[in-house]
Amino acid sequence: MFVLTVDQRGSRRGTDRVPELLERLADRPGLVRGFERTVGDEVQGVLADADAVVELVLDLVRLGGWSVGVGAGPVVEPLPASPRAASGEAFVLARAAVEAAKSRQRSVPLAVRGVDVVAAADAEAVLTLLGAVLVRRTPGGWEAVDAVRAGAGQDVVAQGLGVTQQAVSQRLRAALWAEDQAVRPVAARLLTAAQG
Repeated sequence: MFVLTVDQRGSRRGTDRVPELLERLADRPGLVRGFERTVGDEVQGVLADADAVVELVLDLVRLGGWSVGVGAGPVVEPLPASPRAASGEAFVLARAAVEAAKSRQRSVPLAVRGVDVVAAADAEAVLTLLGAVLVRRTPGGWEAVDAVRAGAGQDVVAQGLGVTQQAVSQRLRAALWAEDQAVRPVAARLLTAAQG
């Protein structure tokens, strides 16, 4: 199992963004237990699917303003209805991970902790690199990527954006879209291995 603990950065200086985040995270694929506020400006959820964890972590990185901790390991079953009432090694690891993420002074505040320490460190390195690609993507790059991810062909994307198909191709190349898509499954495999 995977437990994600997500903490708002700089919440003492700004508004509480947790309600907005909880709405955004509701009904995400792969959720075993939906996200809930645990304490203060922190939320926690449980997922079983590593691909869903990768997507969710990278969406949070793109959104910005959150420290993300991923714990990969066993949980005490049966899981209660609320993640706040649950326990197990994955929860302990997620707590350690979010604390590590909060202390990071880099552009991608995320950390992974797992039963398999080496696989967790590898997963963290790959996710951090992917996150760094995302935070440097231009608005034009995001337009092209979002349209292609929604299933549109480059010709349709070009028409919608009012640019040439070549311009869409250039935007996708500059956004490292192909590399992003090739590496996500690697991150998911490493997360799966991190469960031990």
